[in-house]
Amino acid sequence: METREDLNSILEFLPLVLRSSALFWPSAVVEALKAVTKGPEHSKVDSGEVLFLAISDLRQSLSLSAGSLAFSTADGYSLCFDDLMSRAEANKWFGEVLPAMADLLLRLPLMLEAHYKNADSVTCVGARDGIKTGLRLLKSQEAGVVLLSQELIGALLACSFFCLFPNSTRGANHLQAINFDHLFASLYDNYNEKQENKIKCIIHYFEIICSSVPVGNVSFERKVLSTDQTHNYIPHPKDESWSKPAPPLCLFEVCSSGLIEDHSKEALEVDFANMYFGGGALTRGCVQEEIRFMINPELIAGMLFLPCMADNEAIEVVGAERFSQYTGYASSFRFCGDFVDKKDIDIMGRRKTRIIAIDALVNPGRRQFRHEFLVREVNKAFCGFSDPCKSHRYQMLFKDDHSSEAELHHDPKNLESNSDNLGICQPANVEDEVGIATGNWGCGAFGGDPELKAMIQWLAASQALRPFVVYYTFGLEALQTLDKVTEWITSHRWSVGDLWNMIVEYSSQRSKKETQAGFFNWLLPSLSSDDPMILDP
Repeated sequence: METREDLNSILEFLPLVLRSSALFWPSAVVEALKAVTKGPEHSKVDSGEVLFLAISDLRQSLSLSAGSLAFSTADGYSLCFDDLMSRAEANKWFGEVLPAMADLLLRLPLMLEAHYKNADSVTCVGARDGIKTGLRLLKSQEAGVVLLSQELIGALLACSFFCLFPNSTRGANHLQAINFDHLFASLYDNYNEKQENKIKCIIHYFEIICSSVPVGNVSFERKVLSTDQTHNYIPHPKDESWSKPAPPLCLFEVCSSGLIEDHSKEALEVDFANMYFGGGALTRGCVQEEIRFMINPELIAGMLFLPCMADNEAIEVVGAERFSQYTGYASSFRFCGDFVDKKDIDIMGRRKTRIIAIDALVNPGRRQFRHEFLVREVNKAFCGFSDPCKSHRYQMLFKDDHSSEAELHHDPKNLESNSDNLGICQPANVEDEVGIATGNWGCGAFGGDPELKAMIQWLAASQALRPFVVYYTFGLEALQTLDKVTEWITSHRWSVGDLWNMIVEYSSQRSKKETQAGFFNWLLPSLSSDDPMILDP
């Protein structure tokens, strides 16, 4: 175990000790956790106030500084479990759930040892050889996959609940805090219902997994665009690649209602991410990314080992189970009870839920129309939407001669030539049916132009050879004519290059203040005058 590079890269961020080829808890921690497993009659942990005292004792046994926790953490745990939770709910929590969580923690060392023993022998669908999937620090610019069992994730999140992860070096390694102290402290410091309901989702997750331990797996992949031709990376499109005539634009469907996570057909579901995976999920954030992390809490595990994303990176998570129903958004967010996830399971034991985290420019203003930032955004989306197992096809696309692209679409042998790519690959006929489910990425709090961002995502999905985009507008007024514009473009059989060149021309005019029109009205002026005759631009 001491010689494992993967374990050594993550060890300083874990609360366990490695000695004599074994992982273990300090003896004082073992005794304290054993007491909790026996229930409140034995441990006396029967309230939020006493729970925090127990957390403090565990942290002291791990030599973790009390001062490193958020100031109001104790008050937050007390408010949650002593005031906001009914007595009946609290009795169940302290009598049944918390003892089961302590048992998960006791078994964490053995779970991790078993994980590392199996990590080098995982065989991915469509690949000839095993790939490394061990828990490790997936550093920036290092493409790779970590495959964790849902049970192991449950134990890691129990560490977060008990605030047991060391925090001193996480910032220096571009990692967010992973303990739940700020989540609970924020509840007390500035109480609001959305924060209470975020915590309700987390509590519900633990209630479910402690009554019936899930048996599936979840994979976390850092995807990297690079000019390096090694099999670990996705080919980086050259700027001029976007203006080439191939490939054609994929199908585009507009939905004015509905949610990305409720999309029925298998698709890559876009997480409108922060460059730090998870954004404000464990603090006060409660918009699209943070809500997804609350209803699919296994995503939080990725925050342990995924440093912030660079411009040429994306994160793909496959298999995260959904546990909660909800309504609302931001301040109106409310937990609405249990959600039974009925998604099919793939051969790797993962639910067929595929979440793509891509971070857009923040408050870009007028600079979003500059060429270099157009390229940044379209390459970011392409990285997320791409399939690493199609890298050979992308290389063919980005060459000057595109005459073989039509042949590539119909010849599965061209996929086999790339079957040793890093990534957990699906058979060609399965992967070719997986499209994109997305919405107003980079808009809202991030301040991007909705019309521009919709077109950029369409371009990226098409360049990534995805068969369709389903776009949820969430009723945004600025996108009322999105369906008409995409229908017109589709009817004229535009390619990626056609649309890209038009966006570049429009953005140049916006940058020079030669037009103030939105892209849709600039492209098709008759839309704004209800003229039934839409002329060629």
